[in-house]
Amino acid sequence: MGHGHGHGHGHGHAPSANADRRYLTAALVILVTFMAAEVVIGVIANSIALISDAGHMLTDAASIVFALIAISLAARPAKGAYTFGWKRAEIISAAINGLTFVLLVVYFVYEAIHRLIEPPEVKGPLVFVTALVGIAVNAVCTWLIAKADRTSLNVEGAFQHLLNDMYAFIATAVAGAVVWITGWGRADAVAALVVAALMAKAAYSLLREAGRILFEAAPHGVNPAEVKEAIAGHEDVTEVGDLHVWTVTSGYPALSAHVTVHVGGDCHRVRRELAELLHERFQIDHTTLQVDHVPSSGCAIAPAAKAATHA
Repeated sequence: MGHGHGHGHGHGHAPSANADRRYLTAALVILVTFMAAEVVIGVIANSIALISDAGHMLTDAASIVFALIAISLAARPAKGAYTFGWKRAEIISAAINGLTFVLLVVYFVYEAIHRLIEPPEVKGPLVFVTALVGIAVNAVCTWLIAKADRTSLNVEGAFQHLLNDMYAFIATAVAGAVVWITGWGRADAVAALVVAALMAKAAYSLLREAGRILFEAAPHGVNPAEVKEAIAGHEDVTEVGDLHVWTVTSGYPALSAHVTVHVGGDCHRVRRELAELLHERFQIDHTTLQVDHVPSSGCAIAPAAKAATHA
């Protein structure tokens, strides 16, 4: 019995890893500098909205640090027992990022509710001006990260963090204006709750995506039943079994299957054609296909296929 195995690898990322590092590092420096200033101003202004924004920016900075670490780890070649290298490092860091969000959400909701019950005096003008600067800072950082490779779950996570943070700063600016004009101090706590809601949404998205990959669910947009039907639709295929479709890491879908072909069929040709089908129709480039003849028959390989090497 013969076996045909096909492994196609197409992992081209638009921006290079070095370019990604530059964009991420530039955004990180800007974020950390402003975050430190915002904490000081938040304490002076007695604003939980500003402090919660700073907390949100801390997770932004952490997400960028995780992304930078993951880029370095993922670039390490496969070695020894780690046959896929460290490609899932970014998924682990994305999950940690999401859990950090959850912890901060709990804290900010608690603090905001406390301030709704007993509102402190908040310096509205200071909150308003700082939030406007925060919007500008986040716009620059979001633009930088948007230029990086957003097929990476970590880079996309950092982008979503910053985008949510910009919305949070808008809410804080509105709260600062309300406190400044009307003197209603509870607006600051309401803005903090808005920030917490945005953080909860981002946490859910990150944890859901990381969970799908860690539990080896099929990639988004790929229905295993449709994949099986497409493979079975090949004129020489009689049966498809042991089909598995999963994602190794962001942008790295993989597939394995056992395919049976008619007696006299060319196992190698069928394997090549199926690999092309999976690439063109489902964008799956890493495939491992075991192609055999139906039981009780040897795999009579055509002369041209005998000389072919495994891809």
